[in-house]
Amino acid sequence: MSIQLSEIAYQKMLINPHKKWIVFLHDSLGCIELWRDFPAKVQQATGLNVLVYDRQGYGKSCVFSYAERGLGYMEIEAVLLSQLLKYWEIERPFLFGHSDGGTIALIYAGMFPNQVSGIITEGAHVFVEDITLVGIREVVHQYQSTNLKDKLSKYHGHLTDDLFWAWANTWTQPEFQHWNCLSFLPKIDCPTLLIQGEQDEFGSLLQVTKSSDLIGENASSLMLPNTKHSPHKEQPEVVVNALCNFLE
Repeated sequence: MSIQLSEIAYQKMLINPHKKWIVFLHDSLGCIELWRDFPAKVQQATGLNVLVYDRQGYGKSCVFSYAERGLGYMEIEAVLLSQLLKYWEIERPFLFGHSDGGTIALIYAGMFPNQVSGIITEGAHVFVEDITLVGIREVVHQYQSTNLKDKLSKYHGHLTDDLFWAWANTWTQPEFQHWNCLSFLPKIDCPTLLIQGEQDEFGSLLQVTKSSDLIGENASSLMLPNTKHSPHKEQPEVVVNALCNFLE
């Protein structure tokens, strides 16, 4: 099944056609609505135009274009993002990616170094760790034993089961344990801010240090104490301030 770009749900917040855009890339179980008011806070603080969208298989977008999610699914999403930005007529945006969205942002910047002004990631994964698998298995347990599925269904509707198991089954399959996106990182040629909570339940600080080493002088990092996997929800003011400083 092929995907039509018009089947991707998105929201634009345009305040100044002469300003750059910041595009938000959600996490593995996220969507437009689950960003809450964070994109609006960023827009108010930075004056940038904002776009948020649901990736294929999420929120109000179309179903997945593939029957089974392969090991390179985030590379596929990076290519699709390039097509979407042309479709939306957005040139060289900043990318703000959370978790899977952060990984997609890093891959995109390595694939298309001339098509991005800067990237900000939260809890991005560049290789697979034991802590990641333990965290995912805990979420699977919650999905099967609590009302987590009902909560996600409010945002993803009939897509919920497919997106959840696509994520959980892909990351926990034996073949995925050797996945990484390290080869893209040295190709990144734009300012990059790597944010991670020190108590992130899905990845260690090695994700940040390894990324920073490979990206080189373009990379800066922010480690947040007493923070888990979603800094923009747990410490929104700190993240917004860091973003403003980064953009300056």
